[in-house]
Amino acid sequence: MTKHGLQRVIVEHVTPEIDAGRFYIKKIPGETIGVEADIFTDGHDHVRGQVLYKHESDKNWLRVPMHLMSNDRWQGSFNVEKTGFYSYTVTGWVDHPLTWHEGFVKKYQDTQHMGVELLIGAEFLEAMLPRASKPDQKTINKIVATLRDENKYDLAVNLVLGKDVHHLIDQYPNLENATTYLRELKVYVDREKAGFSSWYCFFPRSASTVEGKHGTFKDCEALLPRIAEMGFDVLYFPPIHPIGQTFRKGKNNTVNALPGDDGVPYAIGSKDGGHKDILKDLGTLDDFKHLIKEAAAHGLEIAMDFAIQCSPDHPYVKKHPKWFKWRPDGTVQYAENPPKKYQDILPVNFENDDWENLWKELKSILDYWCEQGIRIFRVDNPHTKSFNFWEWCIAEVQKKYPGTIFLSEAFTKPKVMKELAKLGYTQSYTYYTWRNSKHELIEYMNELTQSEMKDYYRPNFWPNTHDINPYSLQNGNEISFITRYVMAATLSSNYGIFGPVYELMYHDAYPGKEEYLNSEKYEVRHWDWSAKNRLIDVITKVNAARKANAALQTTYNISFCETYNDNILAYYKRTGDNHILCVVKLDPYSKQFAHVQTPLWELGIEAGQDFSVYDILTGNTYTWNQEWNYVQFEPWDLPVHLFRIEV
Repeated sequence: MTKHGLQRVIVEHVTPEIDAGRFYIKKIPGETIGVEADIFTDGHDHVRGQVLYKHESDKNWLRVPMHLMSNDRWQGSFNVEKTGFYSYTVTGWVDHPLTWHEGFVKKYQDTQHMGVELLIGAEFLEAMLPRASKPDQKTINKIVATLRDENKYDLAVNLVLGKDVHHLIDQYPNLENATTYLRELKVYVDREKAGFSSWYCFFPRSASTVEGKHGTFKDCEALLPRIAEMGFDVLYFPPIHPIGQTFRKGKNNTVNALPGDDGVPYAIGSKDGGHKDILKDLGTLDDFKHLIKEAAAHGLEIAMDFAIQCSPDHPYVKKHPKWFKWRPDGTVQYAENPPKKYQDILPVNFENDDWENLWKELKSILDYWCEQGIRIFRVDNPHTKSFNFWEWCIAEVQKKYPGTIFLSEAFTKPKVMKELAKLGYTQSYTYYTWRNSKHELIEYMNELTQSEMKDYYRPNFWPNTHDINPYSLQNGNEISFITRYVMAATLSSNYGIFGPVYELMYHDAYPGKEEYLNSEKYEVRHWDWSAKNRLIDVITKVNAARKANAALQTTYNISFCETYNDNILAYYKRTGDNHILCVVKLDPYSKQFAHVQTPLWELGIEAGQDFSVYDILTGNTYTWNQEWNYVQFEPWDLPVHLFRIEV
């Protein structure tokens, strides 16, 4: 027999808990973790609960009390302040002193004589002495003496009914027979940029201001002020490595490249090297490291593309033939997504006898670039590589280089996207690119912020990418570009755009596809990097608003406001005393109007009381005093009100 026979409390259904504790939840410093659990026991005794937590660098558990919500559901919370892993769990116990105290109050109210009850209480208090601080030990001894003194009956009763005894019961519980939840759960605390970031992507080979000239890292440096002025803080480059010659693709993905065609950056590897090397046309490693430093001086962090694939010319093909699939005719299987064929790209075969060396080599690529100063990786198509590899690789890299961020570019099935997030990806691409109607947007945001996904899946919203020219933007309408941008940047705390395509509103599409005509994936393009327009002004103002308003720095504080118009979406975000109300016109062509339900209950004001709303994008201030407030959008107006509510 063990002392389990004395453990009467049941602790179950703890949240947050991902797949029975198989995976950790994710937070950033300063965030609060609310923990809930079912805690109950047999009979009528009082139970209590605590959340236990500690950082991986701590030896001892810290404890915070839980409070009863309803129906045996308890809740407690703790803050995470340091990066790295925290552990947490829940414990519950029968609180006999608390049960006695409640019974004492009831019996006293029933005018019963409390002599025996005072003696019982004295025993409970005396048992607390080994757990109490020295000052409280003195207090306990005085109270115990009074409770046992028949001549001080009235004083003893008043002591029990007062605050001191209840405080001592709360402060020094007997946990000897407590039940602790069967699992220690984990939370990984990333650096702040994991939860709040503004990404800007462009092809460095298109950075030159001279038409027809291949861009260089030096050209990229000249663009840093422009990108920083727009307010971005992450600068993401597609692959910057040597590009293969064999089966090189031409412009618009033509099968046979013409002389002078630059090829696809994702066809990585040539006689000049592979994933640890740099395309000579862009510059040298020293040039790249200088760019990293210059970017940092402008408040920008460089993110690299990690694409696990090779051109037929990659050194791996000859040195490690087992890492590829070989067909009966002696050729290597190239990438296919029928009917699409990618003859210039060879996928890596994770099902081979040399898989351990493959894993180590792929991880060494990340290690190499971390050594050069990179701490953010956008990973190309991670859903086509081994889950087990990613779980191991990400953990090992983050252990060696704390703060490394991984963005999963997996536009695929929901369960696969979720699995990648669970096993370690810091941020994830989403379906936002294809969520256009009011119903679709609300439903998707509720899934991301109200379901279990909120604990492990950090969305990163992109209205376009270098792979995707969505149908919603192929009309070239400025209003559409503004709407999709502002929603991406205000619905989600992490977002990005592919530029300068986006801010210049380039929209030419390959016929019948969500792809850019004359895509930079297949050729060097020349852009007017000095251009100014209303969209660029909006981008600049929205990014400034994101930095100035804490409510826009998290995804998970959103609630939607009624408008009774399917063409107008309104949502409210609050962090502390910072209140943001965003009203968006979803119809890019017509006049739209609505009465927006303003959440006065969240603002702590009543109907009839004046309050101001300041439109961050226009600088206009309006005075409202009702729950329902009228908004109107003309076809030529900005399709968004980004209100800061001033109470």
